[in-house]
Parts: sequence; C-alpha cells; structure tokens
Amino acid sequence: MDGQTETEVADSKTLERRLRYERLSRYWLLGAGLFAVALFALIVLTLAHRSIPIVAEHSLIELLTSANWDPAQNEFGFLPAIVGTIYVTILSMAIGTPIAILAAIYIAEYAQGRTKVLVASFIDVLAAIPGVIFGLVGLIVVVPFVGDYLAPAFGSHSIGLGIVTVSLVMAIVVTPFIISLSVESLEALPDELRESSLGVGATKWETIRTVLLRAAGPGIFSAILLGFGRVFGATIVPAMLIGGQTAIPDSPFDAGETLPSLIVNDFGELMSIPLTQSALIFAGLMLLVIVWLFNFGAMFIRRRLQRRWQY
Repeated sequence: MDGQTETEVADSKTLERRLRYERLSRYWLLGAGLFAVALFALIVLTLAHRSIPIVAEHSLIELLTSANWDPAQNEFGFLPAIVGTIYVTILSMAIGTPIAILAAIYIAEYAQGRTKVLVASFIDVLAAIPGVIFGLVGLIVVVPFVGDYLAPAFGSHSIGLGIVTVSLVMAIVVTPFIISLSVESLEALPDELRESSLGVGATKWETIRTVLLRAAGPGIFSAILLGFGRVFGATIVPAMLIGGQTAIPDSPFDAGETLPSLIVNDFGELMSIPLTQSALIFAGLMLLVIVWLFNFGAMFIRRRLQRRWQY
C-alpha cells in the first residue's frame, strides 16, 4: 500500500513537472510571436518616422505621381521607379510562373527514383545561389543576348541593360522558390485523389489538370503571390542590370529603375542630404508595406481558396 502511494506521488510530481514545462513552453512561444510582431511594428514605425520630412515637404500624391527625380533640384518623383518595379514584377512572373508550375508537376507527378532526387536537388541548389551570382551571369550572358539578338528581333534598340534583362534573370531567380512550394502542395495531397480519378478512367494528365491542380490550387496560388513579393523587393539583380535610368521607360527594352535599385544606387552618395535620405527611406517604407500586403494576401487567399476548392 505504501509502495503504491509512493508511486502515485512520483507520478503526480512527474505530471506536475510536465505541466510546468508545458506552461513555460507556451509562454516562450507566445513571447517569440509577440517579439516578431513588435519587431515588425518597430521597423515600420522607424521608417515612418524617418519619412516624415519628405512627406511634410511634398504631398503624397506628388511623390507618387511625379516623374521627375532630381534631388539636387528638390524633385522627388517616384513614378519612374514604381513603373519600373511593376514592369519587372509582371514580366518576371509572366515568364517564370508557367515554367515553375510545369516543373513542379513533373517533379511531383512524373519524376521517379534517382531522376526525381537529382532534379529536386538541382532546384534546391538553384534556390540557394546568391542573387549577386545571378547578376554577374546576367551581365556576362543575358545583357549581350538582349542587346545583340532579342531587342533587334522585336525592332528595338537596347544596350542590353534594361527591364527585359532584369525580368529574364529574376524569372530564373524566383522559379525555384515557386517550384519548391508548389511541389510541397502537390505531394501533400492524399493518394486516394489520384487513385479515384484514375479508377474512373481518367488519364494521368486529366487527373493532374482537373483534380490535383484544383486540390493543390490554394498552395500553388499562394506560392505565386509570394513570388510576386520576392520579385517586387529584389535588390541586387535590378541594381546590377536595369541601367539606373530615372525616367518612365517607353519600351520594355529601355533602361529603368526600381524602388530597391533606387535606394541602393542613391543612398550611399546622398545619405548626407536629410531630405533625400528621407525620400529614400520613404521608398523603403513603401516596399515594406507592399511586400507585407503580398504575403498577407497570399495567406488570406490561400485560406479562402482552401474552403472553396478542397474536397
């Protein structure tokens, strides 16, 4: 009887200790989550505070709609950089998204054994390559290709540096990211979906097109939106390849500017000028808010589509 009581006491202490660890773990996780939220809020507030001088000097509409960027003349029009950023983002995603989805389908549904491992490992390696390497390869390979062959084929003249060049390279940069997330979404689907569709006489491609892509659609669409955010905020590749022309481009083959490249190219030499520094920090604030909206939109749309599409 005493032995049984001692066992019960020991079990009670063990349970109490486990519950204490559980509470501590919950507090640690809550603290980590609150720290992440507080850090994001602190960054936004810091950038917003440092952006006050330029917003006080020039109206928000003027900053966003003016096409003149000349800090020496107290002109801070972000429109050329905004247009360049939109051009690069849309062209990059238009080139990269179809390739990424088709590659994800091949890896998840067709590739097998060593072939699947080999292709997936190369995708992972491609995703891990630093952006500056892509920029260097773009300077060596893509710039001459665009200037000597692609632009003349479309009846345009280009020095090679420009929006199309950045878009081609950024399509390569973002493709592995979209592929990885899309493969995860496809491979997470239960085998019963495939077996049921094949069992009623559908071909493999019909199963993929009508069943699997629909079921994995929320994850794939979320990956595409996250890819948009990744391209929108890209820095080193646009800074190296876009040409640094602060004017609204007349053609995709023209040199241009993006918001990240504008910050990189101008901040170092102009940071001693308070108003220019404030303008560039305001550009960073716009980038942060827009990329956050892309990420939030991806999460929101994924949840909505899951409720609508999932079986």
